[in-house]
Amino acid sequence: MHLTLLKAKLHQARVTHAELEYEGSCAIDGRLLDTAGIHEYEQIQIYNMNNGERFTTYAIRAEDGSGVISVNGAAARLASPGDRVIICAYAQIDKAEVAEFKPNLVYVNERNQITRTSHQIPVQAA
Repeated sequence: MHLTLLKAKLHQARVTHAELEYEGSCAIDGRLLDTAGIHEYEQIQIYNMNNGERFTTYAIRAEDGSGVISVNGAAARLASPGDRVIICAYAQIDKAEVAEFKPNLVYVNERNQITRTSHQIPVQAA
């Protein structure tokens, strides 16, 4: 049996561009991709904290260190520059590997610079 688990997350990144006429996808600063372990052309989910939109696209590489998070194509109607988004990638993991699996969590500031990384989300208190 395989389970779908969170592989990587960019937490509270800021959208820098929304390009309706671009071919599609989401351009992400290459350093963020590398740190999170998200591959170019990998399917990603984007959760817009400003308007509640949730959508699927794929990642493409933006210039390393640029801070770019560009939502492109039809998805540009679902996010605007300045919106805070959570970008996630998921993986199919064999049930036997689940206990040892840890996601790559990348936290960024308002300029999409990495502030910290982690491999677990804190337990939510009641």
